[in-house]
Amino acid sequence: MPYFDTASAAPLHPVARQALQAALDEGWADPARLYREGRRARLLLDAAREAAAEAVGCRADELVFTPSGTHAVHSGMAGVLAGRRRVGSRLVVSAVEHSSVLHAADAHAAAGGTVTQVAVDRLGAVTPAGYEAALGSDTALACLQSANHEVGTVQPVAEVAEVCRAAGVPLLVDAAQSLGWGRVEGAWSVLAASAHKWGGPPGVGLLAVRKGVRFSAQGPADERESGRSAGFANLPAIVAAAASLRAVRADADAEAARLRILVDRLRRRVVRLVPDVEVVGDADRRLPHLVTFSCLYADGETLLHELDRAGYSVSSGSSCTSSTLTPSHVLRAMGVLSEGNVRVSLPRGTSADEVNGFLEVLPGTVAGVRAKLGAPEPAAAAPVADAVEVDALGLRCPQPVIELARAITTVPVGGTVTVVSDDEVARLDVPAWCAMRGHTYLGETPRSAGTAYRVRREA
Repeated sequence: MPYFDTASAAPLHPVARQALQAALDEGWADPARLYREGRRARLLLDAAREAAAEAVGCRADELVFTPSGTHAVHSGMAGVLAGRRRVGSRLVVSAVEHSSVLHAADAHAAAGGTVTQVAVDRLGAVTPAGYEAALGSDTALACLQSANHEVGTVQPVAEVAEVCRAAGVPLLVDAAQSLGWGRVEGAWSVLAASAHKWGGPPGVGLLAVRKGVRFSAQGPADERESGRSAGFANLPAIVAAAASLRAVRADADAEAARLRILVDRLRRRVVRLVPDVEVVGDADRRLPHLVTFSCLYADGETLLHELDRAGYSVSSGSSCTSSTLTPSHVLRAMGVLSEGNVRVSLPRGTSADEVNGFLEVLPGTVAGVRAKLGAPEPAAAAPVADAVEVDALGLRCPQPVIELARAITTVPVGGTVTVVSDDEVARLDVPAWCAMRGHTYLGETPRSAGTAYRVRREA
């Protein structure tokens, strides 16, 4: 069964498995102790730190291991914000950061700090100018992911880092998605990553803090990991994480080139094989193994279940799930279609046959899901009025857009359709539908129940 969700977690790399087993036998003792077992454990820890620091591109004494990537992000943000509290309390983040960054930003705001979000374009990328405009004399920290976890867009980290350096503001980079493919370039100040993203064991994060960055570790003092990550380290997992990072980086360029060809095939053929699909994210400046697309008139949760039944494990940023009625914050910030969203992130070693097999089952799977929801659109009928209002209150994604698609043929070219919906997702998906189908979105008006979205038919 092909597993196509390495953006969430990569399968354990064979080198990680071997290193983990060896370290369980040799590295179980306390590396802070001076007896032989402790010295042996310390040698393993030091070697792992050296290997990880080399991969990151920092000094070994600048890097510590944490219990997870999220812990690394939270510790890094809290430490810099506390260390620079005399400068100010402003935190600058992009609108598409991982939830670990945004949750920390929410906590900072709740504690009285100020948070400024930098917008992204329709491809999911920030601009250095956007960060430059957001920085101020009271800015304590800026954060920017190296590559987006949902759509794969690679951010201009080096350029933003230069803007931050000129303003005297440290930049924290969340490199979870990209570190397995290469170093993060530029004058970043703090970097966080997570081992399970590159094939290491879960439960290991990396936190690198450059010399000269004001940093005040939060929480009770601890003598381990330079005081920046409390508690007894999971040494076997750390050794496996460092060994697997070195292993994946050894063939990263060759594997990236191979997977990029397969992803390019997916990007081209999905739009040819499946009607009414939007491929999102930057086609060129992107991670080599990831592609995301959204399907009109499709329920994201049902689509994922059907693909799973067909033998393919994929993920989604779709709002159409039983657990949420709001779209992914990444897709919302980009202003792209969210319904029927599918994220495919290929593991190393994925074959062309596996990708071709996915492309064979996808069209029928999407068609089946749409049919259950009453799509595709009915045949065009003679217009019945110049303006039509559709009551979609109580209907959830993607039903309001399906009702809009049905109604648009009942008005003449130049006529309008108003869809009244209380589903927050409609605010994103109605304009996205208009862009895909060539109609004009005229805006929204609040109603006593829900919101009215007005569309003009153009063809």
